[in-house]
Amino acid sequence: MTGPLISVIIPNWNGAAHLPTCLEALRRQTYPHREILVVDNGSTDGSLDLLAGYPEVRVLALRRNRGFAGAANAGIRAARGEIIALLNNDTEATPTWLEALAAAFERHPDAGLLASRIMLFDRRDVFHSAGDYVRVDGIPGNRGVWERDVGQYDREEEVFSACGAAAAYRRALFEDIGLFDEDFFYSCEDVDLAWRAQIAGWNCWYVPAAVVYHKLSATGGGPIASFYDGRNFIYLVAKDYPAGLLRRFWPRILQAQGRIACEALKAWRGAAARARLRGQIAGLLTWPRVARKRRAVFARRRRSDAALLARMQWD
Repeated sequence: MTGPLISVIIPNWNGAAHLPTCLEALRRQTYPHREILVVDNGSTDGSLDLLAGYPEVRVLALRRNRGFAGAANAGIRAARGEIIALLNNDTEATPTWLEALAAAFERHPDAGLLASRIMLFDRRDVFHSAGDYVRVDGIPGNRGVWERDVGQYDREEEVFSACGAAAAYRRALFEDIGLFDEDFFYSCEDVDLAWRAQIAGWNCWYVPAAVVYHKLSATGGGPIASFYDGRNFIYLVAKDYPAGLLRRFWPRILQAQGRIACEALKAWRGAAARARLRGQIAGLLTWPRVARKRRAVFARRRRSDAALLARMQWD
């Protein structure tokens, strides 16, 4: 077999309804040098019984739910590949997905991570993510989300981050900056990793030929996602936002957090809005837990504030 071994890691928690579509799509991949690992977060829906019907899949059964970050890290430690591909269980990868990622890593030796072209599962001409961005106010987001595809994201180009629903990483990146931060548990662990990669001088490329369809928030979302987004947006600033830029943009950061809180208060009757506020409160109460990691993050710094700012979005 030619080309590096790609280890596809699929975190799973009660995703039995989605796994067959995901795994059958991986069986159709044109790139042969691959291994598939499903890391199960203590599912109770028969996921493990279903996986017995896929003998090519290595299953790591965790005793408790360690979140997306914990499951991803368990898979990375067990994987044998030079390239690690993360994939949500509620996705369908097109047959050339892995082939496109392998080719992109060969074209871009500077890349530590790659972003896929992620489209909505049920509206396949609408984007979920064409790579991810981080704004100067500290808020991350999916580039192109909800936009209909009219060719605006057909160019292979650098982006700030890769959405963890379908992303690829060099093992060398993890060896340099460490694995996913399990304090994030669910949501924004991919952006935290991208921040650390950018600070350490690695680049992220968006690969439009690497297409994946995603049932957005099918196995998470609603109040769960809202809580962790509310908390983890604060964690990202506390842990990764460079001090020099923080002194310059702290008013924008506070305004952004205030805007999120006001929008949640206006929608107070909704469970997701209340969860978002609880997440913000949790972030304000517990941010020192992640802030103490700043020293380690910036000890590996190879990129200036100016260079980082050039990779961020203003609005």
